Amino acid sequence: MDLILLLKAVILGVVEGFTEFLPISSTGHLILVGDLLDFNDERGKAFEVIIQFGAILAVCWELREKLLKVTLSLSSSASSRRFVLNLLIASAPAMSLAFVFGKHIKAVLFSPIPVASAFIVGALIIFWAEHRQEKTSNTNNQIHTVDDLSYLDALKVGIAQCVALIPGTSRSGATIIGGMLFGLPRAVATEFSFFLAIPVIGGATAYELLKLWKNPVTISGEYSFAIAIGFIAAFLSAFVCVRWLIHYVAHHNFIPFAWYRIIFGLLVLGTSYSGLIAWSQ
Repeated sequence: MDLILLLKAVILGVVEGFTEFLPISSTGHLILVGDLLDFNDERGKAFEVIIQFGAILAVCWELREKLLKVTLSLSSSASSRRFVLNLLIASAPAMSLAFVFGKHIKAVLFSPIPVASAFIVGALIIFWAEHRQEKTSNTNNQIHTVDDLSYLDALKVGIAQCVALIPGTSRSGATIIGGMLFGLPRAVATEFSFFLAIPVIGGATAYELLKLWKNPVTISGEYSFAIAIGFIAAFLSAFVCVRWLIHYVAHHNFIPFAWYRIIFGLLVLGTSYSGLIAWSQ
């Protein structure tokens, strides 16, 4: 049993789970940590795709009550149908752009330096959004839950999510902060971001798995066990993160995450330009 391989799997699983739903970019962290652990070959990429399902299952479990209610009442409830349609509307822009430009984005931007730069730019946007919300504290009082969102609200969040195609930006950050800039309460924008992750990340993961099925990567039994360990680590850490974040947003803003992004981004850029760490290009 390769203990180093298992340790890498646990680390990456925890990184995926803890960063997927925070406004700090899971893709960016996986690129950086994978680079540090020398776990960014074809098998490493396959690993990252599969453990995303762990994070998705965690959010599905945490939101199971709402998901079950919507599923059972879809044929009889206009509110449930509007909720599902809102998810489809919000998912469409980013999924369409990813299908068209995904390969080019990965070729150009999926490396540590662009990710670090996106960390810093994203932090500045968070500062701006929080400052703007403080000045306009009277948010749209017609919106109290995700069920109150209109089709236009969903489309606006979906357009904001397109920014997350740039690694290091953060899908959750783009949807939450974008929602806030469009007038949604922080708690509602955060909850909608959780639900939106299910079709968006689930669809993207399914697409990547389809590509792996067509062009399979050789995976040994030992590596399969590492994938299972990473999957479990991603599920558990994502479950903890989602539950914590739901309570956090009720009383706090996202400024600490902005500072984290700046510090981490500067650290990557500093170690790169000083030659302390030979990040891949």
